[in-house]
Amino acid sequence: MECSLVWFRKDLRVHDHEPLLRASASGRPVAGLYCFDPRDYGVTSFGFPKTGAHRARFLIESVKELRDNLHKLGMKLIVRMGRPEQVIEELAASGNLDIQEVYYHDELGSEEEETVKLVKSQHPGLAFHGFDGHSLVHPEDLPFPLEDLPKLYTPFQKIILRSQEQCVRPLLPLPKRQEAVIAAEEGDIPNLDQLGLDSSMLPSDPVFRGGSSEGRKRLKHYFYDHQHVSRYGETRNGLLEYDDSSKLSPYLALGCLSPRVVYWGLKDYEQSIAMNESTQGFMAELLWREYFIYVHRKYGDRIFFAGGLDDKKLPLSRDEKRIRAWCSGETGYPFVDANMRELQQSGWMSNRGRQNTASFLAKNLGVDWRAGAEWFESSLLDYDVSVNYGNWCYNSAVGNDTRPYRIFNVTKQGNDYDPQGAYARKWLPELQAIPSERIYEVPEFTLFDQLEYGVTLGEDYPHPIVEWMASVTAFRARLKAEKE
Repeated sequence: MECSLVWFRKDLRVHDHEPLLRASASGRPVAGLYCFDPRDYGVTSFGFPKTGAHRARFLIESVKELRDNLHKLGMKLIVRMGRPEQVIEELAASGNLDIQEVYYHDELGSEEEETVKLVKSQHPGLAFHGFDGHSLVHPEDLPFPLEDLPKLYTPFQKIILRSQEQCVRPLLPLPKRQEAVIAAEEGDIPNLDQLGLDSSMLPSDPVFRGGSSEGRKRLKHYFYDHQHVSRYGETRNGLLEYDDSSKLSPYLALGCLSPRVVYWGLKDYEQSIAMNESTQGFMAELLWREYFIYVHRKYGDRIFFAGGLDDKKLPLSRDEKRIRAWCSGETGYPFVDANMRELQQSGWMSNRGRQNTASFLAKNLGVDWRAGAEWFESSLLDYDVSVNYGNWCYNSAVGNDTRPYRIFNVTKQGNDYDPQGAYARKWLPELQAIPSERIYEVPEFTLFDQLEYGVTLGEDYPHPIVEWMASVTAFRARLKAEKE
């Protein structure tokens, strides 16, 4: 039976999905395909799992729900473990599928683009149709040429906000239910063990569940059920509460939610319930995601280079001891360590935490920032190649930051954003006995402080891995030397 194939990648939804809609309108029966590509489960250049267990579990849940949603439309989701170029060849050779066309969303990233090239080169007889669907603003609707993308975020934000009515497209409808049945074995969805990942350390009841319906449920909860978006400006830097921020980014990263669903949901909320500084602040954060997507489009692989967008020549360390201490939350600085342990145990970290931990690794420890970017790639539920590497460039003085000399004071940041020490105590139980007002001063504890509070540095909690002021001075000297 002749058919059209929709190749799902990081677009695990059926709503606002142009490839699926176009394939359904092709006049041929449609089947979906998702490949668990072994290249995504190897190791990074610093030796980290490319996809960690938290990310993989969320992905598996999202693929399971995508299959359910396609079934409701009368379509199958074929799932295979293997490289897409080989899987499509095997499907075509099986005799059950006479594939005529392949529809898919384009993705940014050299690895992602290389995979598409391989698939096309090995199947010259097929028609391929790629579409843009990861960004809020379609590239054709960007209100300026890509080469004129502002080097800084604020001018970009102002242009998009002025032009949003013209450059954000309406949502696409669901495709019609398909009546024809395609004779193809769907295949089993692998578990973590089959992907070579250890599930034993994962929580039995994770905070995040994968899937498009979970994403829509979360949006409804945050916008309409509790109207948290109206208080976003007050809570966005919170560290402990689930509703401090929207937590929509994991669903955007895997395409369980279309960014236009979030945008039009916000516009509906502002018209029907309330518009205030918080809803506008939420929009600004949505546009930060958009900005890094277009930074990636403009600069390409330069976002992965050590010198970043402008090829800076900063000396970078690959000190394994420092990298391990940072990854495991053993730096001796409680705000860094609490955030890193939350990431390790949950797959999540707040935006405030990400800025501080990235700054600390790149600027205070002087470590190659790409080690941190790869650890986030492995660990974060909401890993998005453009956003992750764009943010790391930004926080490591090699990207779009107007203040490269800025270094987050992680002791002050801890006191400012966790004044009661509750966040530190949750993730650093060895510091339970330290009073709230002193918990972020532990790196400076004298012997008498240690005796008073029953904590021994170097035994119960690590000595600080660097002396704070000396590391600040050293970073600024490196940056000054690069400019000369």
